[in-house]
Amino acid sequence: MDSVTESGGGGSSEPTGEGSSAGGSAPLAAAPPSRYESQKRRDWNTFLQYLKNHKPPLSLARCSGAHVIEFLKYLDQFGKTKVHGSGCPYFGHPNPPAPCPCPLKQAWGSLDALIGRLRAAYEENGGRPESNPFAARAVRIYLREVREAQAKARGIPYEKKKRKRAATNVSVPPPTDVSLAGSSSSATVGGDIQPETTASGDQTGDAPPSTTAASTTV
Repeated sequence: MDSVTESGGGGSSEPTGEGSSAGGSAPLAAAPPSRYESQKRRDWNTFLQYLKNHKPPLSLARCSGAHVIEFLKYLDQFGKTKVHGSGCPYFGHPNPPAPCPCPLKQAWGSLDALIGRLRAAYEENGGRPESNPFAARAVRIYLREVREAQAKARGIPYEKKKRKRAATNVSVPPPTDVSLAGSSSSATVGGDIQPETTASGDQTGDAPPSTTAASTTV
């Protein structure tokens, strides 16, 4: 057996069953965190370590959007995306034919996703939304400038995803002939279109009801 608990009396090795719940069913194990949650925790710990190593050391309460931008620039040294300078002959070429000495930086998409995770982690760890440095206007402007600069340098435009909107124009199908046996009332097709009626209330195209059966002698 994989796990055996020895009893303290006679030295026999028998499972005690103390860890089992009532009814003999094993307790449910906690679900492992998702990939997003794991990455968010690592990003948060990395940022806290950056604040600790900051000169002078910086507390989270005093952190501002300017410090977040400094952190993003600090991460560029670990980037893997080639960003051509304006003087590079491959500036604006998405597929340069040869290597160049231009530096590697963090791609705009990676920085944008990182800020989203850190913005959520800040509030999950007790931060107030109104004082969230990752949601500062300066950070949004910096990310937009990085996106535009990298789009020109790499020759790869970043197109903003358009949100799908619900269709407002609903096409109404053409009216169809509806005949109801034993009924002389007008039928509604599609909830909006009704067969036309004459001034006397009879439907057009139908024979007028006979009045001979209704005449009686008084």
